[in-house]
Amino acid sequence: MLGLPPLARFGDRVATGLIDVTDDPAALDSTGFWAVAADYEGRLTCARFRDVRREPVPLPVPGRWRGPAVGAWTSSMDRAAYTDGVRRIRAHIATGEVYQVNLCRVLSAPVAPEADVDALTAVLARGNPAPYAGTIRLPEHGVEIATASPELFLRRDGRTVESGPIKGTAPTEAEMLEKDYAENVMIVDLVRNDLGQICTTGSVTVPDLCAAEVHPGLVHLVSTVRGELRPGTGWPELFDAAFPAGSITGAPKSSALRIIDELETAPRGPYCGAVGWVDADRGTGELAVGIRTFWIDRMRDGAALLRFGAGAGITWGSDPDGEWRETELKAARLLAVASGAYDPSEGDVTGNSAPPPRHGTAAPWDA
Repeated sequence: MLGLPPLARFGDRVATGLIDVTDDPAALDSTGFWAVAADYEGRLTCARFRDVRREPVPLPVPGRWRGPAVGAWTSSMDRAAYTDGVRRIRAHIATGEVYQVNLCRVLSAPVAPEADVDALTAVLARGNPAPYAGTIRLPEHGVEIATASPELFLRRDGRTVESGPIKGTAPTEAEMLEKDYAENVMIVDLVRNDLGQICTTGSVTVPDLCAAEVHPGLVHLVSTVRGELRPGTGWPELFDAAFPAGSITGAPKSSALRIIDELETAPRGPYCGAVGWVDADRGTGELAVGIRTFWIDRMRDGAALLRFGAGAGITWGSDPDGEWRETELKAARLLAVASGAYDPSEGDVTGNSAPPPRHGTAAPWDA
Protein backbone atom coordinates (compact mmCIF):
# COMPACT_ATOMS: atom_id res chain seq x y z
CA MET A 1 0.00 0.00 0.00
CA LEU A 2 1.45 3.33 -1.04
CA GLY A 3 1.85 5.66 1.91
CA LEU A 4 2.98 3.01 4.39
CA PRO A 5 6.60 3.52 5.51
CA PRO A 6 9.33 1.17 4.28
CA LEU A 7 9.88 -1.73 6.65
CA ALA A 8 11.64 -5.09 6.84
CA ARG A 9 10.78 -7.75 9.40
CA PHE A 10 12.63 -11.03 9.93
CA GLY A 11 11.21 -13.04 12.81
CA ASP A 12 11.11 -10.66 15.77
CA ARG A 13 13.64 -8.24 14.26
CA VAL A 14 12.44 -5.08 12.56
CA ALA A 15 14.36 -2.68 10.33
CA THR A 16 13.11 0.86 9.72
CA GLY A 17 14.52 4.16 8.52
CA LEU A 18 15.24 3.45 4.87
CA ILE A 19 18.55 4.96 3.73
CA ASP A 20 18.94 3.81 0.14
CA VAL A 21 17.98 1.15 -2.39
CA THR A 22 20.16 -0.47 -5.05
CA ASP A 23 20.19 -3.43 -7.42
CA ASP A 24 23.96 -3.91 -7.07
CA PRO A 25 24.82 -7.04 -5.01
CA ALA A 26 28.28 -5.59 -4.30
CA ALA A 27 26.57 -3.19 -1.88
CA LEU A 28 25.97 -6.16 0.43
CA ASP A 29 29.72 -6.29 1.03
CA SER A 30 29.91 -2.58 1.93
CA THR A 31 28.36 -1.25 5.15
CA GLY A 32 25.03 -1.32 6.95
CA PHE A 33 22.04 -3.60 7.39
CA TRP A 34 20.24 -4.61 4.21
CA ALA A 35 16.94 -6.25 3.37
CA VAL A 36 17.26 -8.30 0.20
CA ALA A 37 14.57 -9.39 -2.26
CA ALA A 38 15.45 -11.18 -5.50
CA ASP A 39 12.85 -12.22 -8.05
CA TYR A 40 13.28 -15.60 -9.69
CA GLU A 41 13.70 -13.75 -13.01
CA GLY A 42 16.70 -11.88 -11.62
CA ARG A 43 15.44 -8.48 -10.42
CA LEU A 44 17.38 -7.67 -7.23
CA THR A 45 16.34 -5.10 -4.62
CA CYS A 46 18.74 -4.33 -1.76
CA ALA A 47 17.41 -1.83 0.79
CA ARG A 48 19.67 -0.40 3.50
CA PHE A 49 18.00 0.53 6.78
CA ARG A 50 19.26 2.73 9.59
CA ASP A 51 17.56 1.17 12.63
CA VAL A 52 17.30 -2.51 13.61
CA ARG A 53 15.51 -3.50 16.81
CA ARG A 54 13.76 -6.41 18.49
CA GLU A 55 10.00 -6.30 18.25
CA PRO A 56 7.74 -9.36 18.47
CA VAL A 57 5.52 -9.87 15.47
CA PRO A 58 2.32 -8.05 16.45
CA LEU A 59 -0.87 -9.95 17.07
CA PRO A 60 -3.30 -9.81 14.17
CA VAL A 61 -5.66 -6.87 14.51
CA PRO A 62 -9.22 -7.79 13.48
CA GLY A 63 -10.00 -6.15 10.16
CA ARG A 64 -6.44 -4.97 9.48
CA TRP A 65 -5.79 -7.78 7.01
CA ARG A 66 -8.72 -8.40 4.70
CA GLY A 67 -7.70 -11.23 2.45
CA PRO A 68 -9.33 -12.44 -0.73
CA ALA A 69 -12.40 -14.64 -0.70
CA VAL A 70 -11.60 -18.33 -0.40
CA GLY A 71 -13.01 -19.03 -3.85
CA ALA A 72 -11.38 -16.04 -5.54
CA TRP A 73 -8.01 -17.69 -6.24
CA THR A 74 -7.14 -18.49 -9.85
CA SER A 75 -4.15 -20.52 -11.04
CA SER A 76 -1.75 -19.83 -13.90
CA MET A 77 -2.02 -23.56 -14.73
CA ASP A 78 -5.11 -25.68 -14.16
CA ARG A 79 -4.90 -29.38 -13.30
CA ALA A 80 -4.92 -30.50 -16.93
CA ALA A 81 -2.15 -28.09 -17.93
CA TYR A 82 -0.03 -28.94 -14.90
CA THR A 83 -0.28 -32.71 -15.29
CA ASP A 84 0.49 -32.33 -19.01
CA GLY A 85 3.59 -30.37 -18.00
CA VAL A 86 4.65 -33.24 -15.74
CA ARG A 87 4.31 -35.67 -18.64
CA ARG A 88 6.35 -33.41 -20.90
CA ILE A 89 9.10 -33.18 -18.29
CA ARG A 90 9.15 -36.97 -18.02
CA ALA A 91 9.61 -37.06 -21.81
CA HIS A 92 12.63 -34.74 -21.45
CA ILE A 93 13.99 -37.04 -18.74
CA ALA A 94 13.51 -40.06 -21.00
CA THR A 95 15.75 -38.47 -23.65
CA GLY A 96 18.46 -37.69 -21.11
CA GLU A 97 18.15 -33.90 -21.29
CA VAL A 98 17.44 -33.48 -17.58
CA TYR A 99 17.03 -35.49 -14.38
CA GLN A 100 14.66 -33.28 -12.42
CA VAL A 101 12.62 -30.11 -13.04
CA ASN A 102 10.64 -28.05 -10.55
CA LEU A 103 7.30 -27.19 -12.17
CA CYS A 104 5.41 -24.30 -10.60
CA ARG A 105 2.14 -22.43 -10.90
CA VAL A 106 1.19 -19.00 -9.58
CA LEU A 107 -2.13 -18.37 -7.84
CA SER A 108 -3.71 -14.91 -7.77
CA ALA A 109 -6.66 -13.21 -6.10
CA PRO A 110 -7.78 -9.56 -5.82
CA VAL A 111 -7.24 -7.68 -2.56
CA ALA A 112 -8.15 -4.19 -1.45
CA PRO A 113 -5.80 -1.40 -2.61
CA GLU A 114 -4.99 -0.63 1.04
CA ALA A 115 -3.75 -4.20 1.71
CA ASP A 116 -0.59 -4.27 3.84
CA VAL A 117 1.78 -7.26 3.60
CA ASP A 118 2.98 -6.72 7.17
CA ALA A 119 -0.57 -7.28 8.41
CA LEU A 120 -0.54 -10.53 6.44
CA THR A 121 2.77 -11.47 8.10
CA ALA A 122 1.08 -11.08 11.50
CA VAL A 123 -1.65 -13.49 10.42
CA LEU A 124 0.85 -15.96 8.95
CA ALA A 125 2.92 -15.93 12.15
CA ARG A 126 -0.07 -17.43 14.00
CA GLY A 127 -1.50 -19.58 11.22
CA ASN A 128 1.68 -20.91 9.59
CA PRO A 129 4.80 -20.25 11.69
CA ALA A 130 8.03 -20.66 9.74
CA PRO A 131 11.76 -20.41 10.48
CA TYR A 132 12.35 -17.70 7.86
CA ALA A 133 9.14 -15.70 8.17
CA GLY A 134 9.20 -12.02 7.38
CA THR A 135 8.12 -8.88 5.55
CA ILE A 136 9.80 -6.61 3.07
CA ARG A 137 7.61 -3.58 2.42
CA LEU A 138 9.00 -1.14 -0.15
CA PRO A 139 5.87 -0.01 -2.04
CA GLU A 140 7.64 2.83 -3.83
CA HIS A 141 10.05 0.26 -5.26
CA GLY A 142 7.48 -2.36 -6.22
CA VAL A 143 8.39 -4.81 -3.44
CA GLU A 144 5.65 -5.96 -1.04
CA ILE A 145 6.42 -9.45 0.27
CA ALA A 146 5.13 -11.53 3.17
CA THR A 147 6.98 -14.83 3.48
CA ALA A 148 6.57 -17.96 5.57
CA SER A 149 9.55 -19.68 3.98
CA PRO A 150 10.85 -22.88 5.56
CA GLU A 151 13.96 -23.10 3.34
CA LEU A 152 17.44 -21.61 3.74
CA PHE A 153 18.97 -20.43 0.48
CA LEU A 154 22.24 -18.97 1.75
CA ARG A 155 23.56 -18.24 5.22
CA ARG A 156 26.90 -16.49 5.51
CA ASP A 157 29.12 -15.96 8.54
CA GLY A 158 32.40 -14.46 7.40
CA ARG A 159 33.89 -16.94 4.94
CA THR A 160 31.55 -19.80 5.91
CA VAL A 161 28.53 -20.27 3.67
CA GLU A 162 25.68 -22.75 4.11
CA SER A 163 22.58 -23.79 2.17
CA GLY A 164 19.62 -25.91 3.34
CA PRO A 165 17.89 -27.39 0.28
CA ILE A 166 14.43 -28.88 0.79
CA LYS A 167 13.29 -31.73 -1.45
CA GLY A 168 10.67 -34.25 -0.46
CA THR A 169 7.21 -33.35 0.84
CA ALA A 170 4.50 -35.51 2.41
CA PRO A 171 1.75 -35.19 5.03
CA THR A 172 3.87 -37.36 7.38
CA GLU A 173 7.39 -38.79 7.34
CA ALA A 174 5.96 -42.30 6.93
CA GLU A 175 4.36 -41.22 3.64
CA MET A 176 7.63 -40.14 2.04
CA LEU A 177 8.35 -42.01 -1.19
CA GLU A 178 11.65 -43.33 -2.52
CA LYS A 179 11.31 -40.59 -5.12
CA ASP A 180 11.43 -37.95 -2.35
CA TYR A 181 14.78 -39.17 -1.05
CA ALA A 182 16.21 -39.49 -4.56
CA GLU A 183 15.13 -35.92 -5.35
CA ASN A 184 16.83 -34.58 -2.25
CA VAL A 185 20.13 -36.33 -2.94
CA MET A 186 20.06 -35.12 -6.56
CA ILE A 187 19.60 -31.49 -5.53
CA VAL A 188 22.20 -31.74 -2.76
CA ASP A 189 24.70 -32.76 -5.44
CA LEU A 190 23.68 -29.73 -7.51
CA VAL A 191 24.10 -27.36 -4.53
CA ARG A 192 27.50 -28.90 -3.79
CA ASN A 193 28.54 -28.12 -7.35
CA ASP A 194 27.17 -24.55 -7.12
CA LEU A 195 29.06 -23.79 -3.93
CA GLY A 196 32.12 -25.63 -5.20
CA GLN A 197 32.54 -22.92 -7.84
CA ILE A 198 33.30 -20.30 -5.18
CA CYS A 199 34.53 -22.30 -2.17
CA THR A 200 38.03 -23.53 -1.43
CA THR A 201 38.85 -26.97 -2.78
CA GLY A 202 37.75 -29.73 -0.43
CA SER A 203 35.79 -27.46 1.92
CA VAL A 204 32.27 -28.30 0.70
CA THR A 205 30.61 -30.84 3.00
CA VAL A 206 27.11 -32.22 3.69
CA PRO A 207 26.66 -32.27 7.50
CA ASP A 208 23.00 -33.37 7.23
CA LEU A 209 21.34 -35.41 4.49
CA CYS A 210 17.58 -35.99 4.14
CA ALA A 211 16.66 -35.00 7.69
CA ALA A 212 12.88 -35.08 8.26
CA GLU A 213 11.60 -31.70 9.42
CA VAL A 214 8.02 -31.05 10.56
CA HIS A 215 6.21 -27.93 9.34
CA PRO A 216 2.58 -26.86 9.66
CA GLY A 217 0.50 -29.38 7.77
CA LEU A 218 3.37 -31.32 6.18
CA VAL A 219 6.86 -32.80 6.52
CA HIS A 220 9.94 -31.97 4.42
CA LEU A 221 13.29 -33.65 3.83
CA VAL A 222 16.03 -31.08 4.50
CA SER A 223 19.78 -31.33 3.90
CA THR A 224 22.67 -29.01 4.78
CA VAL A 225 25.54 -28.10 2.44
CA ARG A 226 28.44 -26.04 3.83
CA GLY A 227 31.68 -24.59 2.49
CA GLU A 228 34.39 -21.96 2.97
CA LEU A 229 34.45 -19.10 0.48
CA ARG A 230 37.61 -18.39 -1.44
CA PRO A 231 39.41 -15.13 -0.55
CA GLY A 232 37.99 -12.18 -2.43
CA THR A 233 34.61 -13.85 -2.92
CA GLY A 234 31.52 -11.88 -1.90
CA TRP A 235 27.80 -11.61 -2.48
CA PRO A 236 28.03 -10.95 -6.25
CA GLU A 237 29.92 -14.22 -6.71
CA LEU A 238 27.49 -16.05 -4.41
CA PHE A 239 24.52 -14.94 -6.49
CA ASP A 240 26.29 -15.75 -9.75
CA ALA A 241 27.10 -19.29 -8.58
CA ALA A 242 23.98 -20.27 -6.64
CA PHE A 243 20.98 -18.25 -7.85
CA PRO A 244 18.30 -19.34 -8.45
CA ALA A 245 18.35 -22.11 -5.87
CA GLY A 246 18.74 -25.63 -7.20
CA SER A 247 15.81 -26.90 -5.16
CA ILE A 248 13.38 -24.78 -7.19
CA THR A 249 14.99 -25.27 -10.61
CA GLY A 250 16.23 -28.82 -11.15
CA ALA A 251 19.24 -30.74 -12.40
CA PRO A 252 21.20 -30.04 -14.47
CA LYS A 253 20.24 -26.48 -13.68
CA SER A 254 20.82 -25.07 -17.17
CA SER A 255 18.53 -27.65 -18.79
CA ALA A 256 15.91 -27.29 -16.06
CA LEU A 257 15.81 -23.51 -16.49
CA ARG A 258 15.22 -23.90 -20.23
CA ILE A 259 12.37 -26.39 -19.72
CA ILE A 260 10.78 -24.23 -17.01
CA ASP A 261 10.78 -21.31 -19.44
CA GLU A 262 9.06 -23.48 -22.04
CA LEU A 263 6.33 -24.85 -19.77
CA GLU A 264 5.39 -22.23 -17.19
CA THR A 265 2.81 -19.66 -18.20
CA ALA A 266 3.40 -16.87 -15.64
CA PRO A 267 6.50 -15.21 -14.18
CA ARG A 268 7.39 -16.50 -10.72
CA GLY A 269 8.40 -13.09 -9.35
CA PRO A 270 9.47 -13.24 -5.68
CA TYR A 271 8.31 -16.86 -5.57
CA CYS A 272 11.38 -19.10 -5.88
CA GLY A 273 13.62 -16.04 -5.61
CA ALA A 274 15.37 -15.03 -2.39
CA VAL A 275 14.33 -12.94 0.60
CA GLY A 276 16.24 -12.06 3.76
CA TRP A 277 18.87 -9.83 5.34
CA VAL A 278 22.57 -9.05 5.17
CA ASP A 279 24.64 -7.26 7.81
CA ALA A 280 27.54 -5.96 5.76
CA ASP A 281 29.36 -4.61 8.83
CA ARG A 282 29.64 -8.08 10.36
CA GLY A 283 29.92 -10.10 7.19
CA THR A 284 26.81 -12.11 8.02
CA GLY A 285 23.54 -12.73 6.28
CA GLU A 286 20.62 -15.10 5.86
CA LEU A 287 18.54 -15.43 2.70
CA ALA A 288 15.60 -17.80 2.40
CA VAL A 289 14.25 -19.35 -0.77
CA GLY A 290 11.08 -17.43 -1.65
CA ILE A 291 8.66 -20.31 -1.19
CA ARG A 292 5.46 -20.18 0.92
CA THR A 293 5.60 -16.53 -0.07
CA PHE A 294 2.90 -13.97 -0.88
CA TRP A 295 3.42 -10.73 -2.75
CA ILE A 296 1.24 -7.88 -3.93
CA ASP A 297 1.18 -6.75 -7.56
CA ARG A 298 -0.33 -3.30 -8.03
CA MET A 299 -1.97 -2.49 -11.35
CA ARG A 300 -1.89 0.87 -13.09
CA ASP A 301 -5.63 1.27 -12.56
CA GLY A 302 -5.17 1.06 -8.77
CA ALA A 303 -6.27 -2.57 -8.39
CA ALA A 304 -4.12 -4.97 -6.39
CA LEU A 305 -3.55 -8.70 -6.75
CA LEU A 306 -2.21 -11.00 -4.05
CA ARG A 307 -0.05 -13.74 -5.55
CA PHE A 308 1.31 -17.02 -4.23
CA GLY A 309 3.30 -19.81 -5.88
CA ALA A 310 3.28 -23.58 -5.48
CA GLY A 311 5.34 -26.23 -7.24
CA ALA A 312 6.75 -29.74 -7.13
CA GLY A 313 9.95 -31.44 -8.22
CA ILE A 314 9.34 -33.71 -11.20
CA THR A 315 11.47 -36.83 -11.74
CA TRP A 316 11.10 -39.97 -13.82
CA GLY A 317 9.26 -41.51 -10.86
CA SER A 318 6.67 -38.73 -10.73
CA ASP A 319 2.95 -39.41 -11.03
CA PRO A 320 1.28 -36.40 -12.72
CA ASP A 321 -1.80 -36.42 -10.49
CA GLY A 322 0.36 -36.96 -7.41
CA GLU A 323 2.50 -33.93 -8.26
CA TRP A 324 -0.63 -31.80 -8.69
CA ARG A 325 -1.79 -32.95 -5.27
CA GLU A 326 1.59 -31.98 -3.81
CA THR A 327 1.13 -28.40 -5.05
CA GLU A 328 -2.33 -28.38 -3.47
CA LEU A 329 -0.92 -29.68 -0.17
CA LYS A 330 1.68 -26.92 -0.13
CA ALA A 331 -0.85 -24.21 -0.96
CA ALA A 332 -4.00 -25.23 0.94
CA ARG A 333 -3.16 -24.11 4.46
CA LEU A 334 -1.48 -20.86 3.43
CA LEU A 335 -4.28 -19.82 1.11
CA ALA A 336 -6.75 -20.52 3.92
CA VAL A 337 -4.72 -18.35 6.30
CA ALA A 338 -4.44 -15.50 3.78
CA SER A 339 -8.14 -15.72 2.93
CA GLY A 340 -9.23 -15.54 6.56
CA ALA A 341 -10.46 -19.13 6.74
CA TYR A 342 -8.15 -19.72 9.71
CA ASP A 343 -8.94 -18.42 13.21
CA PRO A 344 -5.67 -17.26 14.85
CA SER A 345 -7.27 -17.55 18.30
CA GLU A 346 -7.43 -21.31 17.82
CA GLY A 347 -3.65 -21.71 17.52
CA ASP A 348 -2.13 -24.36 15.27
CA VAL A 349 -4.98 -26.72 14.58
CA THR A 350 -3.22 -29.18 12.28
CA GLY A 351 -1.01 -30.85 14.85
CA ASN A 352 2.18 -29.81 13.08
CA SER A 353 4.14 -26.80 14.23
CA ALA A 354 7.14 -25.10 12.72
CA PRO A 355 10.63 -26.06 13.87
CA PRO A 356 12.60 -23.44 15.78
CA PRO A 357 14.36 -20.86 13.60
CA ARG A 358 17.68 -22.15 12.26
CA HIS A 359 19.61 -18.92 12.74
CA GLY A 360 23.27 -19.87 12.96
CA THR A 361 24.96 -16.49 12.61
CA ALA A 362 25.62 -13.55 14.89
CA ALA A 363 23.16 -10.83 13.99
CA PRO A 364 23.36 -7.12 14.86
CA TRP A 365 20.56 -7.41 17.39
CA ASP A 366 22.39 -10.19 19.26
CA ALA A 367 25.56 -8.20 20.00
